[in-house]
Amino acid sequence: MKRVVVTGLGCITPIGNDVESFWQSLIAGKHGFGEITRFDASELKTRIAAEVKDFAPELYIKKGEVRRTDLFAQYALAAATQAVEESNIVGNVEPGRFGVYIGSGIGGMTTFVHESNKLFTRGAQRISPLFIPMMVANMGSALVAMKYQAEGPNLPLVSACATGTHAIGEAFRAIKYGSADAIIAGGAEATIHPLAFGGFINCMALSSTNDPDNSSIPFDKRRDGFVMGEGAGVIVLEEYHHAKERGAPLYCEISGYGNTCDAHHVTAPHPEGIGGSEVIKAAMKEAGLEADKTLYINPHGTSTPLNDKAETRAIKKALGKVAYELPISSTKSMIGHLLGAAGGVEAIVAIKTIETGIVHPTVGYKELDPDCDLDYVPNKSRNVQIKNALSLSLGFGGHNAGIVFNKI
Repeated sequence: MKRVVVTGLGCITPIGNDVESFWQSLIAGKHGFGEITRFDASELKTRIAAEVKDFAPELYIKKGEVRRTDLFAQYALAAATQAVEESNIVGNVEPGRFGVYIGSGIGGMTTFVHESNKLFTRGAQRISPLFIPMMVANMGSALVAMKYQAEGPNLPLVSACATGTHAIGEAFRAIKYGSADAIIAGGAEATIHPLAFGGFINCMALSSTNDPDNSSIPFDKRRDGFVMGEGAGVIVLEEYHHAKERGAPLYCEISGYGNTCDAHHVTAPHPEGIGGSEVIKAAMKEAGLEADKTLYINPHGTSTPLNDKAETRAIKKALGKVAYELPISSTKSMIGHLLGAAGGVEAIVAIKTIETGIVHPTVGYKELDPDCDLDYVPNKSRNVQIKNALSLSLGFGGHNAGIVFNKI
């Protein structure tokens, strides 16, 4: 079995459109929440979101191609371009040994609605011939593969909010067992749209606080739902000796991956955190790792009443008393929930935490919830000697995913 390392990072987020600006905003405790500008949300119960700002797709895509790609795919291409350029992998790997695993929880929602409106107002004959290739959720992965002639394994996963983490975990396994030498992996999402808001509001998932400073407050007793975000997080995974021989940058090693399902409810996690607990155990076991004070956990941490309570139970059930000694901080307290992209961006957070020894805060945390009684690093970054990081994602349908990263 092969060792797997990370050699490139790329992201588009509500608080930065590259890794460095994103990371600096994160450790400074800067959030990206505000009134929705994409559409008139004045009649909605939820009126804030974490929108990407000042995104310039022309930096990554030919101008003529921008209108032929949905926004989620543009985000995927942008984040992948950053990661690939940093890794310098192109030209240093055989096309048949080079893969792409970029997923999306929903795909081209804006395209879907736009073309649906044409159907209702102008008839089926006016629907764009690009409707299907712009809308389908695999297209971010496909377009990245086309851009970089990645002819190896290509698996654009869909597992709701766990998509990005599953994509990276499955890419890790593919390299570990010899199916590829390098894979571009992560997630992308762009669903700040009235249809998505209507659906999430009506299934009681979004916060209705409408205060940018107090709407996404993971693990706080006052939490009432998540805030919608958007963007992409993509990393380049590579077989260790392949990366070493070509002098690639080595961020960290990936050593463990877990994948379970609660098999409990379409939206709610298992109240006892059983599936989440098992995914932690599975990832830690594959990594051959025992939890200690050098482990950082980046949780799913959505700010919903059920998730944060169940996830806290899962961590304690899996790790025992040591859970109380670990720094745990929710990235969603600053960028909201990026749905299928969340795991990709949060993997980057775990990697940067190992690299820098800085644990970003859970911002907006004020009021203790007795059911959420771990160390959530409230409101201020912390310098900690971190050797290992665990990134967790828990998706609708009970899909759970966890990845362990190690300092090399």
